[in-house]
Amino acid sequence: MKDYYQLLGVARTASEDEIKKAFRRLARENHPDRNPGNKAAEDRFKEINEAYSVLSDPTKRQQYDTFGSADGPQAGAGGFGGQGFQDANFGNLGDIFDAFFGGGRGQAAGPQRGQDVQAQVVLTLEECFSGVERPLRLARDEACPRCSGSGAEPGTKPSRCPRCQGLGQVSSRRQTPFGSFVSTMPCPTCHGLGRVVERPCVQCRGSGRSHVQRSITVRIPAGVGDGARVRISGEGEMGTLGGSPGDLYVLIREKPHARFAREGADLLLDLHLSYPDLALGTELEVDTLDGPCRVAVPAGTAVGQQIRIRGRGMPQLRGRGRGDLIARVGVEVPRQVSARERALLTELAELSGRHGRGKDSFFKRVRDAL
Repeated sequence: MKDYYQLLGVARTASEDEIKKAFRRLARENHPDRNPGNKAAEDRFKEINEAYSVLSDPTKRQQYDTFGSADGPQAGAGGFGGQGFQDANFGNLGDIFDAFFGGGRGQAAGPQRGQDVQAQVVLTLEECFSGVERPLRLARDEACPRCSGSGAEPGTKPSRCPRCQGLGQVSSRRQTPFGSFVSTMPCPTCHGLGRVVERPCVQCRGSGRSHVQRSITVRIPAGVGDGARVRISGEGEMGTLGGSPGDLYVLIREKPHARFAREGADLLLDLHLSYPDLALGTELEVDTLDGPCRVAVPAGTAVGQQIRIRGRGMPQLRGRGRGDLIARVGVEVPRQVSARERALLTELAELSGRHGRGKDSFFKRVRDAL
């Protein structure tokens, strides 16, 4: 069983103000926006919210302090040596009761956060480089415009459920061979909401929701890549009973590029040069995503060698600076040569002492480099 007081770091005698201050401090420290990708912080944030939802409600807190659960009294004390009646097959007394009579445990009514939704956009490498605004059309539930989400006809409002008195659950007591047991279940009158609508809204029929098609514009930051998710706060499904809306997560898919490959924030470019350029060295201009760039190729550069140009790659997502442009050097061999070119190549091969077709042939080395 979770100790809600321990989760919030307060004493069991803490005041409402002390509980609220502890919750706000821990919620700020563990909020997903401050801890992106941190699963432990996300789980901790959920536990903190769960603890606060119980301890901030006087009725739930009293039930928790008395019975160890915000769901109200649960059978678990006395008998069989005073050990809470643990059983190897059933686990605890509540499981034994369910084994004999069925049923489940209810949950008190309260604000519930809306569901998150997901959309997908396909971007070019250029759009990932610069960032882009992209319109999206979403189908989601929003608050009914007629009743503002209350579910009640304008001029009226929901009232507290007379059966459960707003708790959203009811308890029943049964006598069994093991003693008297209390089971808790959702209130059948209000279906666990803790309130009833006597005059339902004619537009949403009491649901408080309206299914709409909504167009929004999403700003995709520079530096995103395939598989990245952009979170848009509050653009998910609406919450219930005043709960906050969920979030929208935009999944990024990146199109392959004709000239560049990508490794994180680095861009890779194949650079095909002639044998004289590799042997003598050269300097050339290549087109990048943000304009031309001069690349110096040192004399004696080998096929397969990489030349790194610092800071000419992709922007760093959620960071400063940019990745690098990496030129992978290859050799370009002409398919046909003129008589003059053939004579010069033959002379070069003779001068280098590798004329012929043996394993050290100059021409063979060029072919092997392809």
